[in-house]
Amino acid sequence: MANFYKDNDDIRFLFRHTDVAGSANVCEEGFKFAGEFDYAPADADEAIQNYDMVLDSLGQLSAEFIAPRAEDVDRQGNVLNEDGTVTRAKGIAETLEKLAQAEVMGFTLPYRFGGLNFPNIIYSMAIEMVSRADVGLMNIFGLQGIAETINAFASEEIKQKYLHDFSAGKVTGAMVLTEPDAGSDLQAIKLRAFQDDDGNWLLHGVKRFITNGCGEVLLVLARSEPDRSGGLGLSLFVCEAGPTVHIRRLEDKLGIHGSPTCEIFFDNTPCEIIGERQRGLVTYVMSLMNGARIGIAGQSMGVAEAAYRVARDYASTRKQFRVAIEKLPAVRDMLIDMKTVIEAGRALLYETSRIVDMEIGYAKQLETNPPEDKAEAKQLKNESRRYKRYAGIMTPMSKYYCSEMCNTVTYDSMQVLGGSGYMRDYACERYMRDARITTIYEGTSQLQVVAAVRGVCSGTAEKLMAKLAGQQFDPEISDLLETLAKGRELLTESVIYVKGQGNEYMDLYGRAVVDIAIDLIIGYLFCGQASTKVDMQVPVAENGSSDNGKTISMKQRKAIIARRYVTKNAPKITALAELIRTGDKSTFTDYEALVGPVQELG
Repeated sequence: MANFYKDNDDIRFLFRHTDVAGSANVCEEGFKFAGEFDYAPADADEAIQNYDMVLDSLGQLSAEFIAPRAEDVDRQGNVLNEDGTVTRAKGIAETLEKLAQAEVMGFTLPYRFGGLNFPNIIYSMAIEMVSRADVGLMNIFGLQGIAETINAFASEEIKQKYLHDFSAGKVTGAMVLTEPDAGSDLQAIKLRAFQDDDGNWLLHGVKRFITNGCGEVLLVLARSEPDRSGGLGLSLFVCEAGPTVHIRRLEDKLGIHGSPTCEIFFDNTPCEIIGERQRGLVTYVMSLMNGARIGIAGQSMGVAEAAYRVARDYASTRKQFRVAIEKLPAVRDMLIDMKTVIEAGRALLYETSRIVDMEIGYAKQLETNPPEDKAEAKQLKNESRRYKRYAGIMTPMSKYYCSEMCNTVTYDSMQVLGGSGYMRDYACERYMRDARITTIYEGTSQLQVVAAVRGVCSGTAEKLMAKLAGQQFDPEISDLLETLAKGRELLTESVIYVKGQGNEYMDLYGRAVVDIAIDLIIGYLFCGQASTKVDMQVPVAENGSSDNGKTISMKQRKAIIARRYVTKNAPKITALAELIRTGDKSTFTDYEALVGPVQELG
């Protein structure tokens, strides 16, 4: 039987190589729930066994049920009915029912609300598999962060009202943030939240580009303080779909057709406030968006994996000049690069997800069960701060790298297929359309760079790399570690130069700075994988076939990948460091001369 978990050696390897047990321990809070809930694990081994079984089941569902419906979903799309309701594509409706039956719609919610209480690293694996099957579906399955936000910040009454239904798959949600004049700049939001004479909150105004805006439970960012501009005038509210929530239009989009993108008019809609007033953007939505960005990184991984497999299959069977085109050096090199950057993105994303698990776990322990010993409490606070800083830089890095990577991979997949790839006979044109949004929504790549470059220039990235460099590595890759160390020196020199030029210059060359940091972090992650203790054999293709019985250890294979990745990126890092230190400020000084006047369209 087809299975998107079992057929992916890299996911199964990282499941065993990554410290999933550590994530399980903090997520289960020392496995204290085992005595209260029958299905809660009693130890790390039992938790890992549970994760494996769910991923196996979801991998099979993704391959055998979701993926076969994806093409029809893309062509059918969603329909806005005359009464303002939305009818989803048949395949999406059927799949949501199956996911509810599989009890995976409360993936990270606590047991007391019927959730699985799984860590983020397992959720990222699940999102990748679902996205490989149907990229648009992920925008509903992957919006579980809405329920997480309610769990983290809402009153107990609101939690009880909504979270059981989320876990049961009875409702889906939407994060209702963007407005016609407030896209990336959420501080400019105008949608009004006000109280009536009885103190009840109401919403009035328009929201646009709302993913799954036809969902039953809506988290809405609105201006609760009319006399206060900026982010401190905003609060977060929850409301339900109903007669005062009008879906005015569905956007006609390039891709992700299974995901309804709505324009919504709130006509004095009753709602409830989440948490405290004025903390809607600064605290609650930033937390929500960080989770969403990791979700988009997982979505990017799924579409990249799907696109690569189409290209790999085609290249092994399509013959030109009397040989399979994968024998041609240019095609062969392209396929290797596609496979490598996919595994690079996966390494970055899964490490980010693990870090987020530790950040959330330590923060929760400090809040609910801090150590009585002062020294232990101090150590826990330091660890919590450290992981918060790591998560703050790794989250935008993952979203940026994975989304840019998946656009490159889907583009190259079409190139491998040539003219056939441009036709709708093959799925790669759909993957290319679906991938394009990933660098745009939940914060563009440019915004991710702005968020990440501060962490690089503050020294957080260097501290993370120093920790990664302190692992036990195989002696055979010592030369790669020397190359990475030289890259870190170049990064340090670049950061010193950038900081000396001011914030404007930092933003201008932020992408180059962040690219160096990401390449180095992934380099260390690959070297760590090449030094793994996991005993796992994987097939090796020979003469276009992987059914020849020939295998290689994952440790050997990862050493080959690490060598190619680190060696090929070393000249790139040097070039980027030189670019950063040119001091060229023509973007600021000569903009008008370089771009010329605005031209008429038409």
